[in-house]
Amino acid sequence: MEQIQLSAGRPSPLGATFDGEGVNFAVFSQHATQVTLSLCDEKGAETLLVDLTERDGHVWHGYIAGLRPGQKYGYRVHGPYAPERGHRFNPHKFLIDPYSKRLDGHVKWHDALYGYKVGHSKGDLSFDRRDSARYMPRSVVVDPAFTWGRQEREKIDRPWSETVIYESHVKGLTAERFDIPHAGRFLGMSSDPILEHLTKLGVTAIELLPTQAFVDDRFLVEKDLSNYWGYMTYGFFAPEPRYLSYGDIAEFQQMVARFHSAGIEVILDVVYNHTAEGDHMGPTLCFRGFDNASYYRLSHDPRYYVNDTGCGNTLDFDHPFVLRMVMDSLRYWVEVMHVDGFRFDLASTLARTSGAFNRDGPFMRAVRQDPVLNKVKLIAEPWDVGLGGYQLGAYPAPFTEWNDKFRDQIRRFWRGDDGMVRKLAQRVTGSALRFDHDGRQATSSVNFLTSHDGFTLMDTVSYAVKHNAANGEDNRDGHDHNCSDNCGVEGPTDDPEILKLRAQRRRNMLATLMLSQGTPMILGGDELGNSQKGNNNAYCLDNEIGWVNWDGLDEDFLAFCQKIIAFRKDNPILRQKRFLHAQSTGSDGTADLYWRRADGAEMTNDDWNTPGLGILGVEMRMAKGTPSYEPRLGAIYLLFNLGGDAQITLPKAPKGQRWVRSLDTSSAPDTPPQGEHELIAANTVVAYKLHPTEE
Repeated sequence: MEQIQLSAGRPSPLGATFDGEGVNFAVFSQHATQVTLSLCDEKGAETLLVDLTERDGHVWHGYIAGLRPGQKYGYRVHGPYAPERGHRFNPHKFLIDPYSKRLDGHVKWHDALYGYKVGHSKGDLSFDRRDSARYMPRSVVVDPAFTWGRQEREKIDRPWSETVIYESHVKGLTAERFDIPHAGRFLGMSSDPILEHLTKLGVTAIELLPTQAFVDDRFLVEKDLSNYWGYMTYGFFAPEPRYLSYGDIAEFQQMVARFHSAGIEVILDVVYNHTAEGDHMGPTLCFRGFDNASYYRLSHDPRYYVNDTGCGNTLDFDHPFVLRMVMDSLRYWVEVMHVDGFRFDLASTLARTSGAFNRDGPFMRAVRQDPVLNKVKLIAEPWDVGLGGYQLGAYPAPFTEWNDKFRDQIRRFWRGDDGMVRKLAQRVTGSALRFDHDGRQATSSVNFLTSHDGFTLMDTVSYAVKHNAANGEDNRDGHDHNCSDNCGVEGPTDDPEILKLRAQRRRNMLATLMLSQGTPMILGGDELGNSQKGNNNAYCLDNEIGWVNWDGLDEDFLAFCQKIIAFRKDNPILRQKRFLHAQSTGSDGTADLYWRRADGAEMTNDDWNTPGLGILGVEMRMAKGTPSYEPRLGAIYLLFNLGGDAQITLPKAPKGQRWVRSLDTSSAPDTPPQGEHELIAANTVVAYKLHPTEE
């Protein structure tokens, strides 16, 4: 490398910033004694070490003229190695930039990656002098400019009330599609066949499992497995290299642009609660080497880490530079990469202040006041494994939340568990007891039956217990509370009656999801009938178990999915912003909600407590408080029948109107209206709409 031209540079922005003439480097470390920039050649070999002598507060910085995008680099940071005081500096360890916009590869596991001598009698109190550079990826300087075309002026701004989320894995959705170029990568994810499938299905947003750079855990690699899901992030600004075809971040931007051209928003599942460096026995890859005591929440004995995440460590959002890094990362993905929102993994960790959950803590306040972030979709996974971590319903607007109560209780209702009708009613009306406070909307509950974590929809009706032997942990991993039922046979079967029952139950469950107030989310592949062979924790299976199987496409169920999503879109009564509380909506005294028995009468307290109750009707209108500029839209009547064939009585229709059966999950052909009394099939969801009598 030629002689460099080093100057002071500036402390902001953090990271490596190309300005057309050179690159400014700026990194945070509060406790370091020296920060050394390591410049590398095209092959990644270190060619020059440059001490950053400028320090502004706790930011070390310098500017090097002549450097261009594509320049590879990393850091070596000096300071005390004193784990008993929370410090783990080791300049023998090559570190990626916490603000890396691109990484050129992946961690290659070796004992040299650890700051201590692996196997030493003193454990992590020992000090390792081996150089880790050959086992580490390089950070790469980028020019993030991208030609967005019309999107620079026109971005999707779809309200929650019109949103249907499709959760998917970049590789898993496309790995089995041999007709798609770049299958398993960003470019394949947004290929024509995938866009056509999603638009026909009717979803409006795709929620991608982690796409920020992550690490395959060493214990998995040693078992020939991988961290397939990607929840071991260590590069909060860099797209995961394995999803890039040519190593250019523009591939991610192109994927987003393609989704937007199809009218589909992009939501990222992001992991800011912990990092891939693990506990006190973990490797030194980035944050630990830059400033362990600042980046992580340490226990009373600072040698050890607070572990509210169950992943070995917890980022410290009470520290201003940790909060700044996460906020900078979020804004980067919105402003530079154009994503439309985020789903926050273990969000309760992000909301902790001094270890306790605080819905008005630093992170929550920062996001809510941020003029960029408070306009995008924000979804909280409202729990972690720490004390008081389960906080469903506690998050402030504009956050929405994954509602696992919906998942478990709807599964249990259709499984036939006793006493679930009241729970069904609560979930169908948007879980108001949890969410109707502090000005939150009825869309705050993200309702789901399945997600990446747990059984697929097909497996929910095909397996009574988990089958995780392929994970190499003797079936001990994964949770046992699946609320599933095999319908008579564990796993695959050729029995036509069992197959019919499973198909009917899947239709009923999906119909319940799409007919409920809130924001629906479906798991990618469920619409195809995808199975993971009973594995409810496929986090490490980058193979046919974890991938979506397109060859087994269930055409009938796919058509039903398209139909029920379209039905939801066509009926605003099903997707309101305001909660329904059985309140009068007009001068005639008609309420916005009625719960009814099979005979059409309103439910009483005794009815709700009837043993074996398995049928429930609900009559919905636009909620009280709906402004006059929104259309009245009549009413919808829904029936959920867990029992046998049932004679039902419809509510009295307004003068000049009649109830028309508009949706029926039974496999029987549509039946013509029979008047006030109708027969509905066993184990069925039926929806009626009001139509003028003359039709």
